[in-house]
Amino acid sequence: MSSILLILSVLVGAFIVLFIQPTKQFISLLLAFSGSYLLSVTVLHLLPEVYLDSNTPKTIGILILFGILLQSILESFSKGAEHGHIHLPLNKKNFPKLLFISLSIHAFTEGLPIHEHSGHQSNLLWAIFIHKIPIAIILTTFLLKLKYSKKTILFFLIFFSLMSPLGILISEHSKLIHKLHSEITAFTIGIFFHISTIILFESSENHKFNIQKFTAIIFGILLTILTL
Repeated sequence: MSSILLILSVLVGAFIVLFIQPTKQFISLLLAFSGSYLLSVTVLHLLPEVYLDSNTPKTIGILILFGILLQSILESFSKGAEHGHIHLPLNKKNFPKLLFISLSIHAFTEGLPIHEHSGHQSNLLWAIFIHKIPIAIILTTFLLKLKYSKKTILFFLIFFSLMSPLGILISEHSKLIHKLHSEITAFTIGIFFHISTIILFESSENHKFNIQKFTAIIFGILLTILTL
């Protein structure tokens, strides 16, 4: 079920681009909501849980910092696709391999802390689901601007959508990853911290207050609190 939901999130993003053609305002609000929801789930669910389950809090803190650093490195290749924009030249001849590799690594690491048969992790699952929709929208839009065929775009989107389920599959069948669940979750927390805070910091253009974006952020926070 978790794997299907995460695959569906990417297809939903592609569907929105192909059949609804979202405005920049819609994408901006969706990003603000997804960023606040992801941050709230990280702070209210993942962070307390990982510290309660671990006997080495210092190690957890170090791994969170490493997660932040890894995401910083990945974004140097993805050019910001994880939080709302891609700064790459539109050159169809040179397929953006580094963009795809970095996004795939990011998606793979998101799947590692999720366990298919663990009901208490539904908040994490939904946070990743919501987070992946705007990424898929931005990625699909970028590939369309490069004028690739819809079949080619669909192939790459399906490949990308399978990365998180692959992380779940490996997590489910690897005793080592299961044993290091707290450490891997801490690493993922660092990634989520980096992405969600950048989304929220960038949600206000020229530092101007925007009531619509602020409402989307508050809604994301309240939704997490109500599901505690």
